[in-house]
Amino acid sequence: MTASRIWHISFNTFREAVRDRVLYNLVFFALLMVGSAPLFGQISVGLERIVLVNLGLAAISIFGVVIAIFIGIGLVSKEIERKTLYTVLSRPVRRWEFILGKYFGLAGTLAVNTFFMAVGFFAVLVFVTKSLAASDAQLLIAIYFIILQFLVITAITLLFSTFSSPLLSALFAFGLFLIGSFADDLRGLARMVEGPQHSLLMGLSYIVPNFGAMNVVSQVAHQQSVPATLILHNTLYAFLYAAAALSAATLIFENRNLK
Repeated sequence: MTASRIWHISFNTFREAVRDRVLYNLVFFALLMVGSAPLFGQISVGLERIVLVNLGLAAISIFGVVIAIFIGIGLVSKEIERKTLYTVLSRPVRRWEFILGKYFGLAGTLAVNTFFMAVGFFAVLVFVTKSLAASDAQLLIAIYFIILQFLVITAITLLFSTFSSPLLSALFAFGLFLIGSFADDLRGLARMVEGPQHSLLMGLSYIVPNFGAMNVVSQVAHQQSVPATLILHNTLYAFLYAAAALSAATLIFENRNLK
């Protein structure tokens, strides 16, 4: 069964990622940064919550992206180097099942680690503010958007790993994440120029993933509500973009000569 094969690949990927020392180190530093937030909050009297939310959610996002990229770049290359890929593909496993299994395994790893970092974040928030307000539910939306970012960047990293070296894959993925974080600014810059530059910048702003639209950290830090339309838009956008990247990864991997 296809679902069973994908599940086994996903589970093995999840298990290997959890045992990865790099993953533990990154999660440790993420939790350390979240835990140190109250120290920064003491600097700004009366702004403890704002500082804590901005720092805590930023830590979850940044370290999650680093985990996605540094583990994602080796999902395919490590299997080839260890010769284990040939063993897997010699069985009744299609290449697209292998790609999907690797993706879901890493996505599951990121979801679990985000959960634990979020628990640590809310524990610190309660410690600092002594209580949780109804408006703090908006923080869950911000964390949900962060997970959507992880789904997209994981698919992109896996795409690059199907045809490039780990180093270049990491550089490409980080580059797209940085550019995508300023996609709206890039679109605004395109409106200020004319000619080929306008078309180039505008086209680039629509091709790169719009991570900026998924960043509502500042908004929820100031206890502003997130529109339901934005939640629906970001959900559809993230799933469609990830599906497109995975489709491209599958197409490239299907036609790649592994000998």
